[in-house]
Amino acid sequence: MAIPRISLPASFDRFDQRFDVWWEPARRSAVLDRVFYTASEVGDFGMVWLAIAAVEAAVGPAPKTRVALRLAAALGAESILVNGGVKSLFRRKRPEWAQERPMHVRQPKTSSFPSGHSSSAITAAILLSEGAAVGAIPLYWVLAGIVATSRVHVKIHHGSDVVGGLAVGALYGTLVKRLFPL
Repeated sequence: MAIPRISLPASFDRFDQRFDVWWEPARRSAVLDRVFYTASEVGDFGMVWLAIAAVEAAVGPAPKTRVALRLAAALGAESILVNGGVKSLFRRKRPEWAQERPMHVRQPKTSSFPSGHSSSAITAAILLSEGAAVGAIPLYWVLAGIVATSRVHVKIHHGSDVVGGLAVGALYGTLVKRLFPL
C-alpha cells in the first residue's frame, strides 16, 4: 500500500519566500555562519542534547540519570516518528542552494517538512527544563532556538519546515512529559 502524500498549501511557499528574503542578509555574516553551521552539525541526531543530558547525569544528583535516560529514549522515538513517519507523508523538497557553502553541513536525504532538528530541539528543551536549575532553563531554550534557526540559515530547511518541526516537537515533548513523569 502506497503512503499518501500531503501537499502543503501555497501559503507555506509564500511564507518561506518572505522569510528567506528577510533572513538572507544574515547569511553574509561570517560570525553567524560559524554559530549556525556549528549548531546545525551538533544538532544532528540530537547529539548536543544527549551530550548535555550525559554531562548532567554524570555530575548531577541521581534523579538526573533518570532525566537523561528519558531524554535519550524520547529523542530516539521522536527521530523514528518524525524522520520515518511524518516526513514520509510530505516528501517536500529542500531549498535549493546553488553556491558553495561557507562551512560543511550534512545533506539529508529525507523530506524537508518538518524539520527534525527543530522537533528534537524543542522536545529536548521541554524535557531538560523539567526540574532543572532555574538558570539552566533559558539556556536550553536559547540553544533550542539556535539549533532550529540554524536549519534555515544553512538553507537545509524552509522557514515553515522549522515552524512545523517546532509544533511537532512541542506537542511530542509535552506528551512525553505527561505520559512519563519524573
